[in-house]
Amino acid sequence: MTATGTPPAAQRRPAATRRRGTTGERAAERRLAVWLLAPTLAALGLVVAYPVASAVYRSLFDDPIGAEPAFVGLANYADALVGYGSEGFWAALGNTVMFAAVSVAVETLIGLGMALVMHRAFRGRGIVRAAVLLPWALPTAVSAVMWGWMLQPEGIVNALTGTEVVWGGAEWPAKWSIILAEVWKTAPFVALLILAGLQTIPPHLYEAAAIDGASAWRRFTSITLPLARPAIVVAVLFRTLDALRMYDLPQILTGGANNTETLSMLVVQAATRELKQGYGGALSTLTFLFVFLCAFLLIRTIGANVFAGFKGDDTR
Repeated sequence: MTATGTPPAAQRRPAATRRRGTTGERAAERRLAVWLLAPTLAALGLVVAYPVASAVYRSLFDDPIGAEPAFVGLANYADALVGYGSEGFWAALGNTVMFAAVSVAVETLIGLGMALVMHRAFRGRGIVRAAVLLPWALPTAVSAVMWGWMLQPEGIVNALTGTEVVWGGAEWPAKWSIILAEVWKTAPFVALLILAGLQTIPPHLYEAAAIDGASAWRRFTSITLPLARPAIVVAVLFRTLDALRMYDLPQILTGGANNTETLSMLVVQAATRELKQGYGGALSTLTFLFVFLCAFLLIRTIGANVFAGFKGDDTR
């Protein structure tokens, strides 16, 4: 007869035996995870790693006409950074950073406001959500052509604002036209991500704050913003990385005229129009490194809290 309070046999096992069992379970989980991730990693290797490696390799050769490419080392990179193409490269880099910074900042503010409106309970909320998301659902090329028509001197934008601006005729009007079209198209995407974060906030928090006498602004700053911050961070990360690769919108709207060329446009022009595969490979590699560096810095600074909750608990 077993005495009262005697632990089961599984609990009487030595600590070393339990640790070995836990270690074996973790190893099995890791092996399963590797097998589950293998197809995705293989696909990423084909569509990402191989093109990047090919571009890096080709960037080390020159661009002869009617002859075999010769190895030139880092000469193409020197031409882009400090050589004959440096002026265009740094101008395109500045335009890319400016477009990304201004458009993402405005999109975040507008998207937050749109998400707050769509989160409220009112009649016809589903229709409003569908209408708000319509610009994001349109292809970028279609949006660019549509905005090109509206920004004509006799277009609807000048008619509504009572101005006679030639949007494509000078540097800053052309840049602001690109930002305007970009914000119009992608602010709904930011609103959609933030709305998903708002829907995870328990309603009883607002009820308790209202009972305690907190004003609407205090509830917004003390409850809404802190709890929606992970969704806002994800939206900013996604949109920043997307804006840094901007190509089709400025290409269709301005064609790079009036100092509106971006890094992606510079790469395509060098590789396809000028038929400089080596120089284009160097530009694409520099663009990739720039976007990768921005992604790394963003995740290290504003995105760290998003992934903090996914760290494994090693105290088991």
